[in-house]
Amino acid sequence: MQWTTLFKKEMLENWRNFKWVWVPLVMILIAVVDPISSYYLPQIIESVGGMPEGAVFEMPEFAPSDVVMMSLSQISSLGVLVIALMSMGTISSERKSGVSELILVKPVSYHNYITAKWASLLLLVWTAFFLGMLGSWYYVNILFGELSFLTLLAIVFYYGLWLTLVISLSIFYNTVFKTAGLVAFMTIITIMLMSVITQVFGHILEWSPNNISEYIQEMLITESLPSDLIATGLVTISIIALLLISSIYTFKTKELAN
Repeated sequence: MQWTTLFKKEMLENWRNFKWVWVPLVMILIAVVDPISSYYLPQIIESVGGMPEGAVFEMPEFAPSDVVMMSLSQISSLGVLVIALMSMGTISSERKSGVSELILVKPVSYHNYITAKWASLLLLVWTAFFLGMLGSWYYVNILFGELSFLTLLAIVFYYGLWLTLVISLSIFYNTVFKTAGLVAFMTIITIMLMSVITQVFGHILEWSPNNISEYIQEMLITESLPSDLIATGLVTISIIALLLISSIYTFKTKELAN
């Protein structure tokens, strides 16, 4: 009952802050811009003056899998940035203003407080991501060829694990720092460091969460579910669980210290 009350509070707050409006809209825009612009690129070039005289421009043939990976690439950069900025004050702002102390004096369990906020962000981001990829899938099917809905669901599930990891990172740093800007900065820096480490030690870290996009692309090419993608998903889930446990422990330690 306590967890449900906290979860409803977070959902209501996200609605009052219009996050349930602008986050899905931004995700949809990010996801559909590449499929549309790639298809209409010749017309776009023509409308701005065309190519110089004598220049020849040949449009590459894009397969549906190529285009949907373009959408994922945009979400990997702009979408992750949006999530980091949107979630940076989830706990840190309440800690800084003293609201968290008022809530916890009820008493409210630290576990319920952290997981309710995490779950509300998770529902928001997964919904926005699904709507964004649904928009991309719609235009891919109309403009480039057929991509099955089951394939879309597989993409959403496995890449959604990566976005869940980003949310979990943000929640963890929310429990460490009281400054929202520092939370966003550390979340983005950590993701960048993970990417660099994965590239450098790629022969060892084959199941690094940063490889999810690569294995999704392999799934689209082979039209089968790679074992590496399943293993990477399991590793990602394990890291998410570890981050959640660390978030609860860190938050409890800091609150008791105060």
